[in-house]
Amino acid sequence: MPTPFNQSVIDEFRANGGKVGGPFEGGDLLLLTTTGARSGKQHTTPLGYVRDGGLLLVIGSNLGGPRHPDWYHNVLAHPTVNVELGTEAFEAVAVPAEGERRERLFERIVAADPGYGEYRARTDRVLPVVVLERPPHEADIPEDASNFAEKMVQVHLWLRGQLRHVRDETDAYFAALAAHRGPGAPPSPGLGLQIRQHCLAFCDALEFHHSGEDAHLFPTMAGYHPELRDTFDRLAGEHRKIARLQGELAALLADVNGADPVRFRAELARMAEELTAHLDHEEESLLPILAGLPWPPGPPA
Repeated sequence: MPTPFNQSVIDEFRANGGKVGGPFEGGDLLLLTTTGARSGKQHTTPLGYVRDGGLLLVIGSNLGGPRHPDWYHNVLAHPTVNVELGTEAFEAVAVPAEGERRERLFERIVAADPGYGEYRARTDRVLPVVVLERPPHEADIPEDASNFAEKMVQVHLWLRGQLRHVRDETDAYFAALAAHRGPGAPPSPGLGLQIRQHCLAFCDALEFHHSGEDAHLFPTMAGYHPELRDTFDRLAGEHRKIARLQGELAALLADVNGADPVRFRAELARMAEELTAHLDHEEESLLPILAGLPWPPGPPA
């Protein structure tokens, strides 16, 4: 639960289109909702932010305290967050900046708000700079859907695009490692937080999608199409297999300082192969039936 002070700020923010008074009056403030690293519960925190071009940056200053704030530990465990900015609300992926990029962004932050320089002077820890990234829109995803089949295609295209993005980032890491000849330092021996956060966010989205199908779509359709029960059982079994692979990836990425890149790449390829085959099979089996169901669904009869 937020502290009484934070809750009063949250309430005022939401009641006044993002405007608050008191110590935050006139400042740039957003609400960040994270998923608890241990509890799995939603937590909303008011945070100052700084813009750098199109980037939205938040800082784990904790007022210069000796430990990172709770919300930072939450985004390391669950990178997908919800952001409220003024009257706008959107989902984002929280990606801590590293190395030279982190140093450059932090200097930009201090230039915009010198108070963060004062927080830096109060502590020995490196203050995290977290970029709140909106997931990119895939150009080949239709914006509208008139039936369940089109909606499933939209979701599958998005999942394929996000998986391709993680694999492309991983391939780029290995390409940079192979091409390095110096001078200067080679890429980090670990994968880095950017790949880690994007992979975990993708896995969270995939788990949410499959859980929804298992709990709602498949049982409902099985009631109308009992002849497809074997198909639904097979698809649910594929979900469980993919979930096991996701669990192995998540365990590998539990080391925030960097997973073994070679092992990660192999595990990611294995999951990608299973997921691609599953999505192809699901579309082949279900799209003809789903095309007859309107989207969005109407009220129950």
